[in-house]
Amino acid sequence: MAGNRPNRSDALRGYDPGEKPVLNEKWEFPDAGPLGEIERRPDRAPQPVKAKDAGEEVPADSRFRKGMRLFLMKRWENALEEFLLVQPESFSSEERTELTYYMGLCCTKLERFDEALLHLEQVIASAESPLRVYQCRMIIAYIYIVTGRAELAEAELNRLQAGGLESVMLYNTLAYAAYVQEHYLGAIENYEKALELDKDNLTALNSLGYILADMGLDTLRGLRLCRKAVDKNPENAAYLDSLGWASYKCGKLTDARTWLRKAMDIAPQEKEIKKHFKIVTGGAV
Repeated sequence: MAGNRPNRSDALRGYDPGEKPVLNEKWEFPDAGPLGEIERRPDRAPQPVKAKDAGEEVPADSRFRKGMRLFLMKRWENALEEFLLVQPESFSSEERTELTYYMGLCCTKLERFDEALLHLEQVIASAESPLRVYQCRMIIAYIYIVTGRAELAEAELNRLQAGGLESVMLYNTLAYAAYVQEHYLGAIENYEKALELDKDNLTALNSLGYILADMGLDTLRGLRLCRKAVDKNPENAAYLDSLGWASYKCGKLTDARTWLRKAMDIAPQEKEIKKHFKIVTGGAV
C-alpha cells in the first residue's frame, strides 16, 4: 500500500521500502506529539534533598532534568545515559514510573526494542494512571508492528479497545496490524472507524482509498479518498503514488501516469512507486 513510505520517521527504518506501511509517517505517540516531542512535567519533579557530604541542597532530579533536556533535543542516546545515572531513591513511586517511561521512549527511538519492551511493561505494572498504561500499550503495539509481530500488536490494541478506548491512532494501528496479516476486511473496518472520528485523517484516507482501489472493492470511492489525501498534502509521494495507482485501477491511464510521475520525481528510489510506474507506463521510466 502506498501508505507513507517516503519521509518516514527514524523509528520506521526497519521497514523494507517496498512494503506498504499504513502507519503515520511520523507515528505520534499518545502523549504530546511525535516521539521526541514529549513535554516535560515540572510539576512532578522531586523535591531537593541534602547532599551527603557538603550538606547543601541539590536537586535530586538533576540528572533526570538533564536527560529530559537531551530528550527534547532528540539526543536519544545521551538522554538515556543520563536517565540510567539517575539515583531514584528519593523519587516517589510515580516519579520512578515516569523515569522508566522515558527510558522506554528513548530505547524505542534508538530501536533497542527489547529493552524498550522491558521498560514499558514495567511501567504498565506500576503505573497508577490509566492514561500512562494506554500510552505504553500503544507504543508496545507499535514496536510489535515494526518488528514483524502484528498478531501481538493486535492483541495489545484489542485489550485497549476492550477497555473502552476509542481513538484515531488506535483504529489506524489496528488497521495496519490487520493489513499486514492480510485481514483486509478488518483493515477496512478500522480505517472506516478512524474516519468516523476524523473525516480528514490523512493516514486513513490514503490507506483506505488504496485498499478499496487495489482490491477492486470500490475503485471510484478509493480514487476519491486518495484524491482527498493528495489535495491536503500534495507533496507526499506516497499519497501521489496511491492516487496514481487508484487512477490506474479506474482506467484513467493519463491521470495515473501524471500522478505516478510526480511521485517518482519526489521519491525516485521508492520500490513500490517504481513498480507501479513501470506497470502503468509499460516499462518506461
